[in-house]
Amino acid sequence: MTTRLTPTAYLDHIRSESARFRAVLADTDPTAPVPSAPDWTAADLLWHVAAEVQHFWTYVLETRPAAPTEETYAELERPDGASYQELLAHFDELNARFVKTLEQIAPEEPTWSWSADQTAGFTYRRQAHEILIHRLDAELTAGAVTPLDPALAADGIDELLDLFYGGKPDWASFTGSDHYVRVDAVDTDTQTWVQLGLVSGTRPNGDRLEEEPDLSVIPHEEIPAGTEPDVIVEGAAGDLDAWLWRRRGDEGIHVTGDKDIYDRFRALTNQPINDD
Repeated sequence: MTTRLTPTAYLDHIRSESARFRAVLADTDPTAPVPSAPDWTAADLLWHVAAEVQHFWTYVLETRPAAPTEETYAELERPDGASYQELLAHFDELNARFVKTLEQIAPEEPTWSWSADQTAGFTYRRQAHEILIHRLDAELTAGAVTPLDPALAADGIDELLDLFYGGKPDWASFTGSDHYVRVDAVDTDTQTWVQLGLVSGTRPNGDRLEEEPDLSVIPHEEIPAGTEPDVIVEGAAGDLDAWLWRRRGDEGIHVTGDKDIYDRFRALTNQPINDD
């Protein structure tokens, strides 16, 4: 069972979610605080997506497959005293360039990323989820939240648990336990299996990580026959995706099973993450 969308679908979502993000912020007080990022205002959120996210990934695509470095990539400087309308114009320019660049690149082309997937397909998928969640941030700021697309949100559950909470650097090794949590999106009939365990390894600086609690997403075909999850977490795909991204509370999220296992799972998935 896969949650993956086609590259065309991801690109369509980047277009539509970017448009919604822009429309919501255009009608929002630029000084309004962002509830999901308390240090930001609406203007900060707008600049972040345009200049710090989509501009950066446009550069990555345009210079593929080289990795960006401090010497080769120059971050955009936010113009001093720029009006909100000028920031919106910056977003329009940078978003259009980002979408056009993606349209011209096949997803299988070699492209740098911070993940094991070194193709442009990573950017298609990651940036569809990036703008989906930042669209939600914009709506939370405006107090006008609308539903997340169920299919994209179901894939977002898998991506978040697998890449962010379950991702491991090359120097780390994961030892799985006999404890599993299954996350069920009831409206898309998709399930993500998560195995709890321990991670160990030696960091590049020489520091040793010894048997720290961790998790890993396990493909369905690798689940031992007859295995039942210790915990089932279920809800609508959009609710689960927003909940795992710390953009909403527990309302509508139903949990059954071993409380201790759930608490261990939630401790690992209730932490701030860098989602660029």
